[in-house]
Amino acid sequence: MTGRAAGLAGVVLCGGRSSRMGRPKAWLPFGGEALLQRVVRRLGEAAWPIAVVAAPGQELPPLPEGVQVVRDPEEGRGPLQGIAAGLAAVAPLAERAYVSATDAPFLHPAFVRRLADLQAGGYAVAVPRADGHDHPLGAVYACSVRGEAEALLAEGRLRLSSLFERARTLIAEPELLLADPRLLEADPALRSLRNLNTPEDYAAALRELEGPADSIRGGPAGRS
Repeated sequence: MTGRAAGLAGVVLCGGRSSRMGRPKAWLPFGGEALLQRVVRRLGEAAWPIAVVAAPGQELPPLPEGVQVVRDPEEGRGPLQGIAAGLAAVAPLAERAYVSATDAPFLHPAFVRRLADLQAGGYAVAVPRADGHDHPLGAVYACSVRGEAEALLAEGRLRLSSLFERARTLIAEPELLLADPRLLEADPALRSLRNLNTPEDYAAALRELEGPADSIRGGPAGRS
């Protein structure tokens, strides 16, 4: 299956401080475009509408028409606040959203679709696990969990694990993810979950960019 998953929006969080990278990740050049532009484009092949959640006053590279930019109401409250803000932005037009970090250059639309299929099996949240770690910024959230997220924020409980305790959550192991033959063919190593945290990570990803698996270009996000 190709195309956008039914009822699925996209949320990209880019308000982090990028302290280990040493410069704003959203603007990192990657394959002829800025990293944020690449993530929005690839996510837009599987999900729409898309909201980008940025820090107050943060400058962003140009984004496709129709991409909504929302601002964290307060700095320093972590990804839970960004998820709540992003879900609020897309809720009028979608039932759920794939939430991505900015620094996921190898995100593949087939991965987004697979996780959306798993979440649709009766779960509020579907979170992938790889290499022994959960990846909450590569997960699908029902927009209805925004209430739980906002309640946790009001209580000062900022850990995403607290949200997973309140909402019915599927932890998707690699074997479950790759049981989909389309994802197995498109992203067998689950590089969709790879993040760039340091200059060394960035340099390594640029070297890998030469591979044919990263040639998904398509049209701008927001166009069929």
